[in-house]
Amino acid sequence: MSLGRTYAIALNGMRGDLVEVEADIAAGLPAFVLIGLPDAALGESRKRVVAAAVNSGCPLTQRKLTINLSPAALRKQGSAFDLAIAVAALAAAGDISAESTARVVHLGELGLDGRLRPVPGVLPSVVAAKASGFERVIVPEGNADEARLVDGIEVTSVTSLRQAAIWHGSDLEPADEIEPQIVTDTSTAPPSSSHDLDMAEVVGNDEIVEALVVAAAGGHHVSMVGPPGAGKTMIAARLPTILPDLTDRQALEVTSIRSLSGARIGRELIRRPPFEAPHHTASPVALVGGGSTRIVPGAIVRASHGVLFLDEAAEFPSGVLDALRQPLESGSITIHRASGTATFPARFQLVLAANPCPCGRYGSSDDECTCTPIARRRYLAKLSGPLLDRVDIRLTVRPLGIAALRGIGVDGHGAREEGQPSSPRARTSQAMRERVAAAREAARERLSQTPWTRNADVTGSWLRQRANRLPTATTSALDRALERGSLTMRGYDRTLRLAWTLADLDGAEVPLSHHVGTALYLRRGIA
Repeated sequence: MSLGRTYAIALNGMRGDLVEVEADIAAGLPAFVLIGLPDAALGESRKRVVAAAVNSGCPLTQRKLTINLSPAALRKQGSAFDLAIAVAALAAAGDISAESTARVVHLGELGLDGRLRPVPGVLPSVVAAKASGFERVIVPEGNADEARLVDGIEVTSVTSLRQAAIWHGSDLEPADEIEPQIVTDTSTAPPSSSHDLDMAEVVGNDEIVEALVVAAAGGHHVSMVGPPGAGKTMIAARLPTILPDLTDRQALEVTSIRSLSGARIGRELIRRPPFEAPHHTASPVALVGGGSTRIVPGAIVRASHGVLFLDEAAEFPSGVLDALRQPLESGSITIHRASGTATFPARFQLVLAANPCPCGRYGSSDDECTCTPIARRRYLAKLSGPLLDRVDIRLTVRPLGIAALRGIGVDGHGAREEGQPSSPRARTSQAMRERVAAAREAARERLSQTPWTRNADVTGSWLRQRANRLPTATTSALDRALERGSLTMRGYDRTLRLAWTLADLDGAEVPLSHHVGTALYLRRGIA
């Protein structure tokens, strides 16, 4: 038989498409022809596969070899097709079982010595293989732990092409064991970790911290304006610590994004919400994603189901900030490039932090601001109206005085020190996370017949339905704000969502007048 067949996965964003890899051996001058819209990296696989096969003791045929990647109209990118191409060619030559190769999905890049190297995106690839009905996938040893995170599919890990050929029935003798190559972390950001942070470390700012609890409970976006050293970054970095653990679906999605980013994946799914804090010099591509050869996820994608923190937000270019507007509404980002189009999830909580003026001293009682009024307006004008209209909670952070530092004491476990006044609510991240989880559970039960689970995701049309509409007496303050033009229709709906979150935190069945008033207070900006 001169025809061999196996399968691989072509990744397009988070979606994986099944690719049939066909190998045909025909009479003619020796040649290796690769067809089916391969990119540059995949086109170079011919030389890698030939060298790897020779050095593995199973050289490819000296006749004309044609490799077809089907469907032909689908663009294929990257080096993860190497193993599938080599296995299909060996099956066409009769060196291994063609029946065996046709039942397996193969992933991995080949080195010239025949070693199988790990590749990014194995987790979403295995998910796609399972969805396509396959029962087994062969991956590099360095990706084995990542691949085994997917239940319901058998994962076989190999270290070389020779080992894969033997598994498929080759009569080659097992060679000396090759040291498996581990995944080299090529992600642009370090793994987010907040296990060593606690909200109990935040001294004072009780009103700000309570507003962060509201934001966490409903998934609302936050902006903070205050002078340098007031604690904006410290508070924002601890927001993930009060968010509940990710669900199974969310954990799989977050871990898949990390895999696509080239990060090393352990033996367990990522269960804690991610935290991304790009520098204010980041480009639009770094923020939303892109790339010339391969479309990779940006910071807003890596922050999915977590927190995107933009420190010194007024220093970001206006075009970069405005690129957030569409993902904030839709919860996804579609990136269009000449090489193709990719869609990624982008449902994150945005936290903006900025100084009140270029010198940072505006409003300070001790230092005099040297900025002109026009300079102050121009500085914060980078945070455009349409962007801020999508931010539900606006906070003004004031610097603490010595009285606040001495009047509030917290020990390492979040308990009040002896002689210090007690707080009306516990300030530890664990206690706050329990409150947030209870509020989210209340919202989840109320929204059980809808596609949403958080208040921030509910549409305005659903809120205004007769069955969900609040009484006019309850929303009177909100209605007046809309009539005066101090609120847009989007702001009206977002304030209603915020009121529902406040009700969930209080254990109320529906928002009351004081919930709507507090929501409007948070929306307009607390000082």
